[in-house]
Amino acid sequence: MFTLAEVASLNDIQPTYRILKPWWDVFMDYLAVVMLMVAIFAGTMQLTKDQVVCLPVLQSTVNSKAQPSTSGKADFTTVETTTGQEEEASMRTVSFGSAPTVTPDIPLSRATSSQYQPTESGQELKKERKDSSGRKTNLDFQQYVFINQMCYHLALPWYSKYFPYLVLIHTIILIVSSNFWFKYPKTCSKIEHFVSILGKCFESPWTTKALSETACEDSEENKQRLTGAQSLPKYVSTSSDEGSPSASTPMITKSGFKFSADKPMIEVPSVTILDKKDGEQAKALFEKVRKFRAHVEDSDLIYKLYVGQTVIKTVKFIFILCYTANFVNTISFEHICNPKVEHLIGYTQFECTHNMAYMLKKLLISYISLICVYGFICLYTLFWLFRIPLKEYSFEKVREESSFSDIPDVKNDFAFLLHMVDQYDQLYSKRFGVFLSEVSENKLREISLNHEWTFEKLRQHVSRNAQDKQELHLFMLSGVPDAVFDLTDLEVLKLELIPEAKIPAKISQMTNLQELHLCHCPAKVEQTAFSFLRDHLRCLHVKFTDVAEIPAWVYLLKTLRELYLIGNLNSENNKMIGLDSLRELRHLKILHVKSNLTKIPPNITDVAPHLTKLVIHNDGTKLVVLNSLKKMTNVAELELQNCELERIPHAIFSLSNLQELDLKSNSIRTIEEIISFQHLKRLTCLKLWHNKIVNIPSSITHIKNLESLYLSNNKLESLPAAVFSLQKLRCLDVSYNSIALIPVEIGLLQNLQHFHITGNKVDVLPKQLFKCVKLRTLCLGQNCITSIPDKVSQLLQLTHLELKGNCLDRLPATLGQCQLLRKNGLLVEDHLFDALPPEVKEVLNQDTSIPFANGI
Repeated sequence: MFTLAEVASLNDIQPTYRILKPWWDVFMDYLAVVMLMVAIFAGTMQLTKDQVVCLPVLQSTVNSKAQPSTSGKADFTTVETTTGQEEEASMRTVSFGSAPTVTPDIPLSRATSSQYQPTESGQELKKERKDSSGRKTNLDFQQYVFINQMCYHLALPWYSKYFPYLVLIHTIILIVSSNFWFKYPKTCSKIEHFVSILGKCFESPWTTKALSETACEDSEENKQRLTGAQSLPKYVSTSSDEGSPSASTPMITKSGFKFSADKPMIEVPSVTILDKKDGEQAKALFEKVRKFRAHVEDSDLIYKLYVGQTVIKTVKFIFILCYTANFVNTISFEHICNPKVEHLIGYTQFECTHNMAYMLKKLLISYISLICVYGFICLYTLFWLFRIPLKEYSFEKVREESSFSDIPDVKNDFAFLLHMVDQYDQLYSKRFGVFLSEVSENKLREISLNHEWTFEKLRQHVSRNAQDKQELHLFMLSGVPDAVFDLTDLEVLKLELIPEAKIPAKISQMTNLQELHLCHCPAKVEQTAFSFLRDHLRCLHVKFTDVAEIPAWVYLLKTLRELYLIGNLNSENNKMIGLDSLRELRHLKILHVKSNLTKIPPNITDVAPHLTKLVIHNDGTKLVVLNSLKKMTNVAELELQNCELERIPHAIFSLSNLQELDLKSNSIRTIEEIISFQHLKRLTCLKLWHNKIVNIPSSITHIKNLESLYLSNNKLESLPAAVFSLQKLRCLDVSYNSIALIPVEIGLLQNLQHFHITGNKVDVLPKQLFKCVKLRTLCLGQNCITSIPDKVSQLLQLTHLELKGNCLDRLPATLGQCQLLRKNGLLVEDHLFDALPPEVKEVLNQDTSIPFANGI
C-alpha cells in the first residue's frame, strides 16, 4: 500500500519553477491533490470494508410476486424496518444501510433472511414479524460466503467496483499533463536556464543599483517640477550654449542615465558603489541574457507545448464529465443477483446489498464537482492563452517608469516565459528588463572600467614614442576610463577597438593633447569636448573598416593640420565621405589615405588650396583617375604607393610646387616621361623604388635640382653617365638591382653623402668613388667585391660602411684613418675585423658618442 505523500510527489516540481506557475496552474495542482485524496480514500475503503451481503429469495415468495421484479430490481419503498427485539432474537440485518451478517451461535436451521418480502396483505406481514425465528434457508456459512463473492462480481456495475482506480488514473494523467512542459527535454533545458538567469538578475546588486538611481532621478525631477519656475535659475546646466556648434555638429545625446553636476542628492555613495565581484557577475549576466535571448527567440516550442497540454486537459475534462455523469444513477444499495448456481446452493435468485453504495455515490458527486471546477479553469486558461498575443512581450511600462528607454520588446518563447512570470510577480520582469538594456550595460561597463583603470594604473601605461612625446595606448576596453582625462601632460592618445568610446567635457583639462588615434573606435563627443578638440587638436588618425565608422565631427575640426584615414574607401563608397565634408578643414596640411581607391575622391580637392602633403597607399588596387591632382598646386610632397601604376602620371607634371615624389611599389617599367620633370623646378627628391624599371633615360640630367634619387629594387643592369651629371645629388640608392659596374663618373658627384649599391653584382670599386669625400654612408654589401682600396681613408666623414656578403680576404689598415667610423658603423664579418691591426681595432672601438655627434 502506498501513502498519500508518495502519490502527491508526482505533482511536485522544483521550487524554482514556481515563478512559472500562474494562479490557475497552482489551483489545478491543489485540485489534483484533492482528487488524489478522493481516489486513495475510496480505494482504501473499498479494499478494507467493501462487501456484498446476499440472501436467497424463497421460491413461494418469488412465484407469488414475480411480476414486480421484472425490471431486475426490487422495490422496497413500502417495507418497514424490524424492531429492536426482533433484531436481537433473529439473524437479520441491523439496519437498512449496514452489511448483513450471520450469527455463528444460532443454528443454521433457524437462520433466516432479514430481507423484507413483498406480502399480499397486511395481516400476513404482521404474522411474519411475530415469527422471531424467521424463514429457514437451509444454507450454511460457507455457502453464504460463496454467494456474496459471486454476486459481488455479477450483480454490481463495473463502475462501482473500479471507481477509485479510474479516479487515480485520470488524476495522474492530469498531473502529468500539467507539468509535462517542465519535463520535456527540449523545453526543460530552456526553462531551467531561464529560471536560473531570472533568479540571478532579480538578486543582482546591479539591478538594485540601476533601479535605485532611476528612483532617485524621478524623485529629483518631481522635486524640481514642484519648486516652480522661480527655482529654474538655480539648476542651470554646466554646459553653456556659448560657442556651441551648429545643429549639424555631432554630439552625445544622453539617453539613459541623466546626470547633472548641480544635483548632489543623486550622488548617494551607497547607491553608486558596486563591488568588483558583483560587477563581473553582472557583466556575465548581460552576456548570458544576450545569448539566451538569441537562442529562445528563434522558436515557440514552449508556447505550443503549454497550449497543447492545456487542450489535452480540457478534452480530458469533457471526456470524464460525459461518461461519469451517466454512472451516478447506477450506484445502488440493493441489487438482484442470478448466479445460476442452483445445483450448488438450491436457489436461483438472491437479493444483495452493497454497503459502500452511499459512500461511493457521495465520492462520485464530489469528484464530478472537482472535475467541473478543474474544467472551468482549463477553459479560462485557453481564454487567456488566445486573448492576447503571448508570443510578443512589450516592456513599454518598464520603459516609462525607468530611464532605460532602450529596453527592446521580445517575442516567441522568450515573450511567453515573461508573460508567465508576470502572473507570478511583475517585479521579476521589471528587474529582468534591466539586463536587456544597452544603456544599463554601458553604465555597468563604465563603472567597472573606472574601478579597474585608476589614475595610477593609467600613469604606468604612459610611454615615450619615437617623437619623444608622452603617449597612452588603450586597447580593447569597454570604454574610455574617466581617469584618462586627468593625465593633463599627455600629448598622444591612442584608442583602439573601443566601440563605446565617449569623450566627455573633461578632455578640456588635457591642454597638451595634440594627437589623437581612433582605431576602429567611432568615438562620440560631448559639446564642450568638441569645442576643445576643434581648437586644440592638430593630428588625427582614424582607422576604420567601413567609412560610416568615421565620426562626423572629424570633418569639423577647423584647426586640424594632419589627417590620417586608414580603411575601406572604394569607388562605391567614396560619396559616403561627403562631398562637402573636408571643406571645413581649412588648416589641413597633410592628408594620408591608406585604402583601396580606384580614383582620387573629388572631395579631397576641397582641401587642395592649402594641402602641402598628400599620401595615398593603396592595397594593390589600380589607381586610374588622377586628373584631380592638377588642382593641388600647393602640394610639396606626393606619395602614390602600391597603386599599380605602369607609367608616371602626367597630372604630376602640373604640380609646380612639388618637392618630393614617391612612387613606391608600383608596376612602372619605363620612365621616359622623366624629361617632363624639368618643369618642376623645386623637385629635389624622386623615389621610384620597388618597381620594374629596366633602364634610366639620359633625360634625367634635366632635373637639375635633384638631391635624392631612389631606384632600389628594380631591374637595372647599368647606371648611365647622365645620372652623375646631377651635381646636387646627395643620396643615390640603387640597391638590389643587377648592376655589375660602378661608372668612373661617380667621382663627379662631389656632394654625394649617401651611396647604396647593396645586393648587386659589383666586383671592383673604382678609385674615383673615393673622390666623393663627403660620403657618410657607403653600402657595398652582398656584391662580389674582392678588395677594398686603401684610398678609403680619404672618406673622413664616413660613419657607416657596409661590406658584409662580399669576397673579401682582408680589410685595409687605412680604415683607421676614417675618423668618424666606429665598429658599430662597420658591417663586416667578424674574422675580417679580427684580422685588422690592433691599433686600427683600438681606434674603431673607441667611444662613438662624441665623434659621431660632432660629425652630424
